[in-house]
Amino acid sequence: MARRMHRLSQLTVSRARVADIYPDGMYADGGGLYLQVSGGARSWIYRYTLDGRTRYMGLGSLGAVSLAEARQKAGEARRLLAAGEDPIAARDAQQAAARAQTAMATTFRQCAEAYIAAHRDGWRSAKHASQWSETLAAFAYPVLGDLPVAAVDVGLVLKVLEPIWKTRTETASRLRGRIEAVLNWATTCGCRSGENPAVWRGRLQNLLPAKRKLRQVRHHHALAYGEIAAFMAALSEERGVAARALAFLILCAARTGEVLGATWSEIDLAKKIWTIAAERMKGGKEHRVALSDAALAILAAMSAIRMNDYVFPGARAGRPLNSRALLDLLQHMGRKDITAHGFRSTFRDWCAERTYYPREICEQALAHTVGSSVERAYQRSDLIDRRRRLMDDWAGFCAQVHPTDNVIAIRPA
Repeated sequence: MARRMHRLSQLTVSRARVADIYPDGMYADGGGLYLQVSGGARSWIYRYTLDGRTRYMGLGSLGAVSLAEARQKAGEARRLLAAGEDPIAARDAQQAAARAQTAMATTFRQCAEAYIAAHRDGWRSAKHASQWSETLAAFAYPVLGDLPVAAVDVGLVLKVLEPIWKTRTETASRLRGRIEAVLNWATTCGCRSGENPAVWRGRLQNLLPAKRKLRQVRHHHALAYGEIAAFMAALSEERGVAARALAFLILCAARTGEVLGATWSEIDLAKKIWTIAAERMKGGKEHRVALSDAALAILAAMSAIRMNDYVFPGARAGRPLNSRALLDLLQHMGRKDITAHGFRSTFRDWCAERTYYPREICEQALAHTVGSSVERAYQRSDLIDRRRRLMDDWAGFCAQVHPTDNVIAIRPA
């Protein structure tokens, strides 16, 4: 399309009136500089030919760039063109360099906060996100927080990890993984380059001792299954919500958080099933628990004093029972030697030594992942009916005192 081009000798009129004086078109100032007016928009254009191709380079709007500034920019573009450079390519390269310089100046703290914000919705709980923020703020930010993320090297990562590597090994190991993830994110976003200094294999493993060499894994203290019936009898003498919650935890072989966060909307009394949503499960997958008659009796007792949607309500209105309550209860009972979580081990030991139930049934009851990814793809059922017989037998075992030297064979599933 042919363009109307007029000589623009001087620009002395008000910029607000340019569109009225100059209709849509291109108005030449000389040397390849034009004022382009289009539908009320006014902008400066530098027009040039390179390799037989006509190109148009924007120099800014009339409102932001004066005539003198536009002539200066056009002059710089002409000098580049005379030197054999493409003015547009040179400008793009300069802007890219400026963006890269700005990105390289981004601090580790800014990258970490951006990483957490980007991944928060994909994490299984708000607690997980808060743990990220808390560990980075406590240990990483004092050393790395205000430094450009591009400047983080092995020495700085070690400065963060070494003070706690031997004394708080698990925390330090998780912190290392989080620093590695933030630095990977920063590299992908162009905020740093080169290898990741927080990688364990082939890098930090040469500078820090392996976790397994620092300490033995400490399992949750568990009650021997031969003592469970006597313990349940003693527990039945205790009063209060905590005692009922602990009994329910034992009968369902569930985790503390799963029990304390249980709501009435998760309970189907007609089907005798407790369905725990994926976001409340450690493995991030929905889990169904077959409820024995003993577990249902506890629910009936809690229903009689129902205060809110939580099955085991706490002292504060609208809140569940505090996790500390179960530990306090065990201490009150004189059982500082065991933990609430340890009852899952009690249940699993009983399954292995006193029953003929297949391993996959027992592991499913604990919401553990069973088999390879291929096996899980074909095994779609959660075996709830077979697990119901297992949980009924477990409740029966918990209800009567068994001599520890006798093996009681429970019927196979």
